[in-house]
Amino acid sequence: MKGLTIDYATVLPALLPVVGLVVVLVADLVDPRLRQVPYAVAALAALGSALATVPGLSLGGGSTRQTFCLTGRAAARGSLPAVEGMPQVCLWQADALGSTLQLAAALSALVCIALAWPGTRRARPAASTREPVEAVLLLAALAGSVVVAASRDVGTWLIALELATLPVIALVALSGRRSAVAGATQLLVTSLVSFALLVLGVALWFTATGSPFLTPDAALSTGGAFAAGPGAGATAAVFPSVSAGLVALATVLVVAGVGFKLSLVPFHAWTPTAYSGSSVPVATFLATVSKVAALAALLVVLRAVSVLGTPALLSIAILAALSMTLGNVMALRQDDVVRLLAWSTVAQAGWVVMPLVSISALGVAASATYLLTYLVATLVAFAVVAVTVRDEPPGRGRHLTAYDGLWQRNPWRAGALALALTSLAGLPPGVIGLVGKVTALRPVVAQGWVWLAVVAAVNAVIGVAVYLRWLRGVITVPAGRAAVRQPAAEALAAARRRPALVAGLVFASAVLVVVCIQPDLLLRLLG
Repeated sequence: MKGLTIDYATVLPALLPVVGLVVVLVADLVDPRLRQVPYAVAALAALGSALATVPGLSLGGGSTRQTFCLTGRAAARGSLPAVEGMPQVCLWQADALGSTLQLAAALSALVCIALAWPGTRRARPAASTREPVEAVLLLAALAGSVVVAASRDVGTWLIALELATLPVIALVALSGRRSAVAGATQLLVTSLVSFALLVLGVALWFTATGSPFLTPDAALSTGGAFAAGPGAGATAAVFPSVSAGLVALATVLVVAGVGFKLSLVPFHAWTPTAYSGSSVPVATFLATVSKVAALAALLVVLRAVSVLGTPALLSIAILAALSMTLGNVMALRQDDVVRLLAWSTVAQAGWVVMPLVSISALGVAASATYLLTYLVATLVAFAVVAVTVRDEPPGRGRHLTAYDGLWQRNPWRAGALALALTSLAGLPPGVIGLVGKVTALRPVVAQGWVWLAVVAAVNAVIGVAVYLRWLRGVITVPAGRAAVRQPAAEALAAARRRPALVAGLVFASAVLVVVCIQPDLLLRLLG
């Protein structure tokens, strides 16, 4: 197409998951009896997507990797006339922040694939298509998460965000259990409401700016209004003042629409039901990759409107305060660890959006930093739960009592869980959690939101109680129960039966250890 430049290397992080899902479908047609090949292909696609984001991680000083750029060259005969004075607009822009979010989504998906990896002891029924379907849905959701972080036009932004959501609904319902169907139904209904709010927000954005692009240039103009210019029928752009009221309302609607996907109160009702009804790998995907996609979508809009000097949004402050408080209080009441982590997600979502009361570069970076700290710790916690669920009798691995005395029975797994829980609580040795909380509070204090900082401090204390309640059972042995340490040979044999699951836990734990020792590594990723 004339006037459109495409750099395929830049879109490689999104292309590889799409290629992977096509390969999975073809492999399933060739030999439908395969169990592990779909997951192997999905893992390679996720790993390739992560590696493809590396060139964008070193960008700084406002540099971006751009493609699908409208260059403003003369249009083809019979098409619309060229618009003089319009700057080059790129539909895909990935800077250091966007590339970091893409990397986080790809690596989180890789861990989720490892947790969902099928065993070899049970023969796959001839008519079963579960493994290819799961792999395809995981890769489709990953592709949507990667695209939404770099999209800069409203069409791609909306489609990518829904692509990151709808496959997960099918994954939740795939087990066929009544609780899974209930969770998927709630997630579907809230997703439809979310989509309606997002479409309305996008419509208001277009009304206010006259532009289909989510860029600062679009926010600074109403676009759409053109005046005939001198010369050979060319058209010159006119930039009247923006309708700030409509842009503000559009932003509020986008926050509400994304709030469903981030599990912010009062849009959180689906979260505990969907998490508890899902398998542990799918719940992990919901808690990590889906949250990356949601925050990436929100940041695209907020970074566009930040040039207007938009004042801090009271709606974001209220949502953050409610989410932190309700999430922590409800998590204190849970004995099911998956539901506990679900309510923890609600509370942590409040911390993630809290820095955005300052719609500035500082607030955006702080929000992304906290998301990454939450992401790594949550992956480790869910990975430990996944291993425990496979070791314990059916239904027991999700209860808090299954972790009593874990330190004596399996020290390395207990150590990983302890580091994850202390990171979520913001306590040593989980230093990265403390760094994340301090970083999240900086823009809040800088903007003078004293009451919100006080609410956050109170919830930080309540959060400590939430995670220490779980950790206490891990490091102590209940009265009247003898500690039975798992023999090394038995532990090694169990690991050999599920190498992918153990590899996922080891990888996530290693990343958490590294960022706790050197938290500046995580901070430098954001540019």
